[in-house]
Amino acid sequence: MQEKETTKNLIISDVSQIPTKGRLLALDLGTKKVGVAVSDELQFTIRHVGTIARRSWKLFLKEISRFLTEFDAQALIIGLPFNFDGSESEMSAEARRIANNFSLSLDIPVYLQDERVTTYEARGRLWELGLNEKQMREKIDSEAAAIILHDFIELRNQFLRSKKAKVEE
Repeated sequence: MQEKETTKNLIISDVSQIPTKGRLLALDLGTKKVGVAVSDELQFTIRHVGTIARRSWKLFLKEISRFLTEFDAQALIIGLPFNFDGSESEMSAEARRIANNFSLSLDIPVYLQDERVTTYEARGRLWELGLNEKQMREKIDSEAAAIILHDFIELRNQFLRSKKAKVEE
């Protein structure tokens, strides 16, 4: 059985284990809706997949498993909401619980990524595109998932660049 990993804080415990090739799927968890985004195989581009309704765990797992299979994703990234001061909220505990459940149910690694300002950033991006309020409500969750995924890939890439720089010294 594959060893599972979820992070305990915003620092990923072993970023060297994060796949550098293959698609990654990210989720922005909400109480009613979940935004979904996916990277390409080389992890250069990220696209919105959409939003799914959050219902029972069984249906939620089934829908996410379908996305993972459809995109042949190598890892699942879940947004971990912190308060602005860095403390954890009730939603942080819920995100950790969901991440743990996925790690027990899936054969791919599950990671948590700090998402404390992604909704605000997503709203700003959509506003810059000229979307009205109704259009923003439809797209904000998947835009936030795309930001979570981008931040996750960037964190991993920063680690790899610093590791490479140390080797070259």
